[in-house]
Amino acid sequence: MTVTSIHDLEPQLAANRRYWTGWDDQSDKPDSDLPIYRTDIPHPLMNGVLRIRDRSLEIAVETARQRLGGSVWAWWVGPDSDEGTADELLARGATPVVQMPIMAVDIAGVTPADRPAGLKTQTITGRDEMTEYVGAYAGPLGIQGDLAQVVNRELNFGYPDVVRVAGVLDGRIAGTCTLSLGTEVAALYCVATDPEFRRRGIATALTLDALHIAQQAGRRIATLQASSDGEPVYRRLGFETVGHYRLFGFPA
Repeated sequence: MTVTSIHDLEPQLAANRRYWTGWDDQSDKPDSDLPIYRTDIPHPLMNGVLRIRDRSLEIAVETARQRLGGSVWAWWVGPDSDEGTADELLARGATPVVQMPIMAVDIAGVTPADRPAGLKTQTITGRDEMTEYVGAYAGPLGIQGDLAQVVNRELNFGYPDVVRVAGVLDGRIAGTCTLSLGTEVAALYCVATDPEFRRRGIATALTLDALHIAQQAGRRIATLQASSDGEPVYRRLGFETVGHYRLFGFPA
């Protein structure tokens, strides 16, 4: 069934759960009541709990500690988690990491924008291309350490319906945007620009390219979680805030 409203949150939350569990071939199913995924990439978004539903939080926290111990991880709390989860996590020693707006747009109503001169778009598949792609988004997204691990995870991603859109300028990947088409809404991730190429409209152009691909694939609604830097970009394109995620960390 086609989702027709940006305020229909559940399909957007489901798309997010599916994307992140795709990083871990041993993860829980995205629609489980306690989906946990682990990559061991040292970044809080790369390991975590995506929701809790109809579960004892005390038991769930212990389960998460056992499965994620030794990694850098975060617990996502959004509209698909049990009411009161955030307060209960704080009472059990969790600390706030970040709050991210959930933003969505009806693709047909997206505002067009001028394209940077000379910017070419390509989709990424091979290892050499993927290595450069990961290298382009790792720094802006705060991913450190052995990037070969990230490349391998990307190449062995759990779902085939992910499109990685690269913006090439002056012979280099200047920006990235990953599009997940695994559910009835399109979901965007890893929107990043190499610091040397910022303020040229590259992130805007790649977001528009990804939305065009999504529309061609029959999607009407697109969703993402925005950083503070990215939110004004998406808002200018017509995205609206429809909810929020709060991420919490636990001491090692």
